[in-house]
Amino acid sequence: MKPDDVGGIPPGAAYETARTIDPDISSRLYNADLAPTKRQGRQWSTYNIFTLWANDVHSLGNYTFAIGLFALGLGAWQILLAFMLGAVLLFLLLNLSGYMGEKTGLPFPVLSRIAFGVWGGQISAIVRGGVAIVWFGVQTYLASVVLRVLILALAPQWAPLDEDSILGLSTLGWISFITLWILQVVIVSFGMEMIRKYEAFAGPVILFTMLALAIWMFLEADASIAWSTSNSLTGGDMWLHIFAASALWVAIYGTFVLNFCDFTRNAVSRKAITRGNFFGIPLNMLFFAVIVVMLSGSQYLIDGEIITSPADIVEAIPNTTLLVLAALALIIVTVAVNLIANFVAPIYMFTDLFPRYLTFARSGLVTAILGLIILPWNLYNSPVVIEYFLGGLGAVLGPVFGVIIADYWLIRRARINVPDLYDNKATGDYYYVNGYNLRAIGALIPAALITIIIALVPYFDSFSEFSWFIGAGLGALFYLIVADRSMPIRDVSGEPIAIPSVH
Repeated sequence: MKPDDVGGIPPGAAYETARTIDPDISSRLYNADLAPTKRQGRQWSTYNIFTLWANDVHSLGNYTFAIGLFALGLGAWQILLAFMLGAVLLFLLLNLSGYMGEKTGLPFPVLSRIAFGVWGGQISAIVRGGVAIVWFGVQTYLASVVLRVLILALAPQWAPLDEDSILGLSTLGWISFITLWILQVVIVSFGMEMIRKYEAFAGPVILFTMLALAIWMFLEADASIAWSTSNSLTGGDMWLHIFAASALWVAIYGTFVLNFCDFTRNAVSRKAITRGNFFGIPLNMLFFAVIVVMLSGSQYLIDGEIITSPADIVEAIPNTTLLVLAALALIIVTVAVNLIANFVAPIYMFTDLFPRYLTFARSGLVTAILGLIILPWNLYNSPVVIEYFLGGLGAVLGPVFGVIIADYWLIRRARINVPDLYDNKATGDYYYVNGYNLRAIGALIPAALITIIIALVPYFDSFSEFSWFIGAGLGALFYLIVADRSMPIRDVSGEPIAIPSVH
């Protein structure tokens, strides 16, 4: 089977088959990648949902964020409480988002057409995909840093290759980056099924490695940890930081909450999503918080220093074999996180924008090329870009989520006419005004502007950590006020035009 084929069905043939079933299906809105998935044959089980979170929660970025809480003055029990509060909220939000994918079998760009219109849905897909492309490059760079450490540990004679600079990266840095770049492109070229298998493999690897690393650090500190730092927070300031950390933890997953349906469209049942989310979010995040406390507390007890990420610990491991194993595990998990959090969304975005020309594999290559030519290491080292560009775009994701959730669950009550999502005629349920739901866009714009101001303007710093929630709430509220409740609401299955769930 070619990577561009889905279930043995070439993209063009999938459209022709759907067209014979429903003549209103448009090739500008439908192809084998954007089609709903058939219920029979779906393979994402409880374990697959769990390993998705096992990988994503234990990313280098998340550890850096969590360890930073220790540096801010939160102690062990405060960190545990902050992550449990965030985990409960995420569990609820991800179930709402995941159930939409399971019922309809739709990827996010198509699902967003319900609220924004058959063409308006591209707005939310571009916002989500644009953020992901930058982070794809950044995360690939972060993984390449670990690979560089690994290469120098095994081949110290390569050190001179790490002393020059080509467009901001050393020769060894380029070798490491391109190696991981190619690896990810190859995995994605075989579609979602290969991603599912890679996540299933990587999940146990990172869980075992991080536990082993934490135990090693714990024993290095004579089986003891520091429960807090010398600048521990107390009183109201402590509680503010706990709630702020919980809110930021949810905001980190604001992107994933939005397009979780890209994965749950292949889930075997709602129960699989619920169970996978339960083991992967509350329980796994509690395990994650314990690891953070052990790593941070042990290192602080050893030398009074606060580490910035697990990569610091790996680099300092005196045993070469242990260093190699730990570095490999961190590379494996960073690639896993990149695939699910930053690769899939832009792939579906490009497929949605150019369904006649781009398939899943081709969109993956376009995404990867863009992630390379932006020279992400330079962006990562620019606080202005990270804070204002990514922060501004990220702030918009809350209002988008609010509008979509209000439309799907509160206005339509999960009743969706799936075939009409591929109909660009004025008679279609989701054509609205020239393919755009102006009411949804009208609700999104003010909510997004308010959220961006709260997130980026220094005057509102005390509220910035809660910007995602504020944006989601405002988006939902504004849409509920202006939504057209007289529009047709029909529940029509997409099964007749669906494709096999192997992609």
